[in-house]
Amino acid sequence: MGKQDIHWGIAPIGWRNDDMPEIGKDNTLSHLLSDIVVAGFEGTEVGGFFPDAKTLKKEIKLRNLKIAGQWFSSFIIQDGVEKASEAFREHCAYLKEVDAAVAVVSEQTYSIQGLPKNVFADKPTFSDEEWNQLTEGLNVLGEVADSYGLKLVYHHHLGTGVQTLAEVDHLMKNTDPGLVHLLYDTGHIYASDKAYMPLLEKHIDRIKHVHFKDIRDNIMKTSEKDGLSFRSAFLAGMFTVPGDGGIDFKKVYDKLLENNYQGWIVIEAEQDPEIAHPLEYALNARKYINENVLNEKVTN
Repeated sequence: MGKQDIHWGIAPIGWRNDDMPEIGKDNTLSHLLSDIVVAGFEGTEVGGFFPDAKTLKKEIKLRNLKIAGQWFSSFIIQDGVEKASEAFREHCAYLKEVDAAVAVVSEQTYSIQGLPKNVFADKPTFSDEEWNQLTEGLNVLGEVADSYGLKLVYHHHLGTGVQTLAEVDHLMKNTDPGLVHLLYDTGHIYASDKAYMPLLEKHIDRIKHVHFKDIRDNIMKTSEKDGLSFRSAFLAGMFTVPGDGGIDFKKVYDKLLENNYQGWIVIEAEQDPEIAHPLEYALNARKYINENVLNEKVTN
């Protein structure tokens, strides 16, 4: 799928959820990886239930798949950069061993994404001093990632201190562009700011990893009206795969191509696999991407 320098993947979160382990707990690694092959994707990101690097390398090699990266929860503000760096080195060592491209970092100090708080109204903010801690600390983590041959990509995320375009602006302005890159997530910025192109257009040069996540507008509006938490909103079906919501991914993809984007585009949608059959939605996403984004006909 896609242009030569763009790799298409799909995240494991549609099969099993790291934050709520009971969701999809019966979906094994073999099940997940084999579904990804059936759906025609090139790889995935590492999930919390994934095995040691040696075992994972064997499993992905058997299926001719690749690993794009893995989420890392940083607590630079809460615990200091020294402690964060220690954990991040272990993270990067694992990713290097499985030949990943990026380390996905999201600052989780004060995050409400796992709490029963209104994700649309109660997001945390950082003081000037905390912002300085974060940006200086991310530069340090960026150096760590670079030493392992990885790119640190920062994930703006609902319910955290770096969620809105203005907050991403501040983060990008105050970090080293050679060390701290950006993960662009269509769904998170759309749910946050009700717009997804301004972030892409403004920071296209910093974007080194992409998540294609769609939003069901009617459920987002209801979730916001009812003041739902992040978990409650995704369990209600706010997120979905491309082609099933309100985002124009052709427009996004064309902008990426115009700016010679190279790297991974990973389909991601937090959903309950008991409701949204993972393979069915993976196949739906692939069909939509091929026919509506890449203008190719699906052959299977």
